[in-house]
Amino acid sequence: MKLDKTSKWVISISFIGWLIVFILLFNTQNVIAKNPNQTNLYKKLKLFNEVLFKLRENYVDDLDIDELIESAIDGMLKETDPHTTYFTPDEFDRFSTDTKGEFGGLGISIDKKGDYITVVSPIEGTPAYRMGIMAGDKISKVDGKNIVGMKTDESIKLMRGEPGTKVTITILRPGVEGELDFEIIRDIIKVKSIPYAFKLDNGVGYIRIRQFNANTTKELRATLDNLEAEGIRGLLIDLRFNPGGLLNEAINTVNEFIGKNKRVVFTKGRTKQTNLDYYTKYNRIRSGYPLIVLINGGSASASEIFAGSLQDWDKGLVVGKTSFGKGSVQRLFPLSDGNGIKVTTAKYYINSGRCIHKDLNDKLLKDERVKNGDITQEEIEEMEKEADEKNHKNVYYTSKGRKVYGGGGINPDIEIEQSRLTNLGVELRRKNTFFNFSVNYMIDHENEITKNFRIGNKLFKEFLQFAKKEGIEFEQSEVDSTYSWIENQVNSNIIGRKFGDVEQYKIAIQEDTQLQETFKIFDKYKTLEEMFFYAEKQNALKEKEENK
Repeated sequence: MKLDKTSKWVISISFIGWLIVFILLFNTQNVIAKNPNQTNLYKKLKLFNEVLFKLRENYVDDLDIDELIESAIDGMLKETDPHTTYFTPDEFDRFSTDTKGEFGGLGISIDKKGDYITVVSPIEGTPAYRMGIMAGDKISKVDGKNIVGMKTDESIKLMRGEPGTKVTITILRPGVEGELDFEIIRDIIKVKSIPYAFKLDNGVGYIRIRQFNANTTKELRATLDNLEAEGIRGLLIDLRFNPGGLLNEAINTVNEFIGKNKRVVFTKGRTKQTNLDYYTKYNRIRSGYPLIVLINGGSASASEIFAGSLQDWDKGLVVGKTSFGKGSVQRLFPLSDGNGIKVTTAKYYINSGRCIHKDLNDKLLKDERVKNGDITQEEIEEMEKEADEKNHKNVYYTSKGRKVYGGGGINPDIEIEQSRLTNLGVELRRKNTFFNFSVNYMIDHENEITKNFRIGNKLFKEFLQFAKKEGIEFEQSEVDSTYSWIENQVNSNIIGRKFGDVEQYKIAIQEDTQLQETFKIFDKYKTLEEMFFYAEKQNALKEKEENK
């Protein structure tokens, strides 16, 4: 006799229920004797099974058992911190892919612009790059399936797949009539941890670490070797908006600057096995030039361990703004049917004893007022200010006795503000005006563009006219106050369409005020010791002003 889906679910649920009852009857005496709380757990599991069974059997409408159980899981997780997360099979696979640092795909950086998934840039050396996919191409179909209006994550699922398999993407290209089909063979695409690294004209090496994945240590070592061979006089590592990643990669990258057998981080949790110390293990240490690490409120987790550890061991000056404060430890547990769960098991402490974690962040992430927009930005900033002032009272010391402060994020040795975009700048970015203009400009002027290309007054006015057609309204006074930044963005985007992301980035950072202020420190002070002395002097003056 064949069973329908409903009958199978009823039998399955009944079996689970009787199994729980059997366990209860079999273990009751031992459980009560050993742990009364465990008895209560079994009773609640039995109750959960009864509610689930009665709903499925008697509710007026058909219920989806999968959705019921998923909702129950979501309800449980609401009682934990926001970093304890349940993953469906697809989500679990994507999360694992991000930390592995590679996947089977085409090799394109994409973004949703309007209804279209648009190619921001093809990644050099990948299948898409070799096939001639270009920045500005709008993807309309994947294997014949229309993806116009589709969410970015859903389109990524269609384009990624096993290396060696074929996929056909259909694109609309500016300046070309009709659709173009590209049959592409997927390949292993490695996610670059370090997208930008180069020696600046002032002799300082610059490294941008985007995240800490399985490739970070290998990439950093190779990058440092290349920069040192060029003869840098200083090094700036940019960790702004780096969300973190793998702990062992953070430790191994710190190892490059502090040497072997140095404690980088330790963890404390509820269970004995979560209380661990982590030391460097390689006989490697870089020297001969001062190191500055740049952080901001978007630097979290592994990037905070990296910055804070170099600060603790007096191997790097930390500048910028206080980091995010994500110092909790998550362990990934695979579950049945490809599902998974990420559970917070401990908190991180760096060598000086500072706990990185800022509890306020967890409260804000779970606060319904924040989710619903019922709390103002001013109220949030006031809460953050109070938390920072409280944390600033927790004094710790580096290996050489310098004062550092802890209890929520990494506090920089020197605070450097980032200038804010004007309302006009925000609108131009939000509507992708620079990208769209550069794509259109490339159609007729590609051969005129060199790495030294700079726009003149005529092209600047053309851009403003383009912006107006895109629905952006502005006064001349707004243009005047943002002129240099707009000019830079047009320049960098046009150069980027012709010569790639790195050349675009080199131009764009010329208007990055936080970064440019950091470079000035290298011009004023030649050694790390001089930088530390300057930082202490600045902080002493700041404290004196605050205590007046």
